[in-house]
Amino acid sequence: DFLLDSKTNQYYLNELNTIPGFTPISMYPKLWEASGLSYSKLLDKLITLALVRHTQKSTLNLSH
Repeated sequence: DFLLDSKTNQYYLNELNTIPGFTPISMYPKLWEASGLSYSKLLDKLITLALVRHTQKSTLNLSH
């Protein structure tokens, strides 16, 4: 989260937010674990998906 000083247009870092509920004992990974996907495999899958998406987005031609 950031705060903005409207007089100076200066941004200040207020706090960093982690992904809510993403510890090994949180509900999101527990639900995946119940379906057969371990916490470490879930992390691997999410990282792989992010890398694929990054590669796809970086190949887009955004100029016209």
